[in-house]
Amino acid sequence: MNGNSKSTSKIDRRYLRRIQLQKENIENHDQYPFNLPVVNEVEQIHFHDRVTYIVGENGVGKSTLLEAIAVAWGFNAEGGTLNFTFSTAETHSSLHQCLRLIKGTVMPKDGFFFRAESYYNMATEIDELDKGESLGGRVIDSYGGRSLHEQSHGEAFFATFMNRFGSDGLFILDEPEAALSPVRQLAMLSRIHELVQKGGQFIISTHSPLLMAYPYSRLYHLTANGIRESRWEETEHYQVTRQFLNHHEQMLKHLLPDEEN
Repeated sequence: MNGNSKSTSKIDRRYLRRIQLQKENIENHDQYPFNLPVVNEVEQIHFHDRVTYIVGENGVGKSTLLEAIAVAWGFNAEGGTLNFTFSTAETHSSLHQCLRLIKGTVMPKDGFFFRAESYYNMATEIDELDKGESLGGRVIDSYGGRSLHEQSHGEAFFATFMNRFGSDGLFILDEPEAALSPVRQLAMLSRIHELVQKGGQFIISTHSPLLMAYPYSRLYHLTANGIRESRWEETEHYQVTRQFLNHHEQMLKHLLPDEEN
């Protein structure tokens, strides 16, 4: 559980209860992505009914895992809602074929797969869709009404979080903090709480100690040796950030030694 983990309701409102990795369907464990620690060391993951964090170092397979969960659910591999079907490049892995999703008794009314890596492609697709005639109105209107390409990355990211995410939704977010300032990250934390209170469930991969501080959550730390539940204060992200803020002069001297020495 997270360091301040709490329960907001006795009713299980999870849309996605857990995933199971069906390793018997893997033909070659030496081939990507099946040679990643997330595949070799993980059997199943149980999700919190509000927010689940998956954290860890680069290269352990966090983004690959989130992509597989999203694709297995029905999202486009490059992000967006369930209605997005564009494909800029077929780069997603086949891991989703080896995942079994155990769903809840209620289906979400909304949903979004956000991945910072391919957000530019999604923004381009929205502009292309709005070039044609649509009886349902412009797609961009549900993202704030202004082309995402006409905004900074941070503004565009935040416009999506604030305008496109609705009530009773399943939201899978891969490194949403990538273009957000610390102030925007805190604002997003508030937005997550607002959506949680409206029936939202989040699965988030992040390196941000600010975002992973949400108390009503479960936090998994993924390493080359496997996956385990962890407390926010136990994560390297929190500890390194705290140590640097409290002892930045000493750390900078160690990181940036005097040239004369």
